[in-house]
Amino acid sequence: MKQTLPVPTEVVQQVAEYFGLLSEPMRLRLLHLLRDEEKCVQELVEATQTSQANVSKHLKVMWQAGILSRRSEGTCAYYRVEDEMIFELCNRVCDRLATRLEQQARNFRVLNGKS
Repeated sequence: MKQTLPVPTEVVQQVAEYFGLLSEPMRLRLLHLLRDEEKCVQELVEATQTSQANVSKHLKVMWQAGILSRRSEGTCAYYRVEDEMIFELCNRVCDRLATRLEQQARNFRVLNGKS
């Protein structure tokens, strides 16, 4: 039987922090807005209808994690997705959730005698 080696605590912590980045709905909204092109902070503020401070806070967290890159032009800061793999991860989660919801809907139809 193959013995599994223990995972170092530091590695587990880093993985948890990475997944934690995606646990915030505003960050997911911002990633969706940045999916196809870079945008300045003001565009993101208008699209999310929230404060500039709130948007900037979330952008900074994702920038520090290496998910986003940032460039300045005049007084504007522009962000774009640096780590495209983040969309693969989100797509896998969405696909999994859709499959589960479809299964639940089938189960409800069976319960209601509408199979």
